[in-house]
Amino acid sequence: MAQKDKLDLGGRDASDVVSIVGPGMKIVGDCSSDGTIRVEGHVEGSVKAAKSVVVGQKGTVLGDVATQDAIVAGRVEGSIRAESRVELQSSCQVKGNIESRRIKLDEGGRVDGQLKMGASAAKKEAVEPSTLTVEPALKKA
Repeated sequence: MAQKDKLDLGGRDASDVVSIVGPGMKIVGDCSSDGTIRVEGHVEGSVKAAKSVVVGQKGTVLGDVATQDAIVAGRVEGSIRAESRVELQSSCQVKGNIESRRIKLDEGGRVDGQLKMGASAAKKEAVEPSTLTVEPALKKA
């Protein structure tokens, strides 16, 4: 059997790694990680992280989010599915459905979609982690 190449993380577990989409950075394609993905820039595609997804106040995700824990202070246009919890901060703008075991919405946060809470809502589709995968978008001719 072929063995996957693994990154040398200096003895750290892959779930401890934080991948950052920085301010001014734009990714067109899907992102996935074994650890945490923090979005301070712009992502057009799905964001999947085994540990957590954090969308900063100026961050934007135009796609679905799947993770264990999600914290949203910025804008998400797509569904959010978190196994454990979703924290929606006062500056958030979400257009899409949210499913999680627990949901916290701070005063001032905006949600346009359905909320599903409880153990049945937390059942997730498998998040297939890998370090960070960016798939380029196909340009229309």
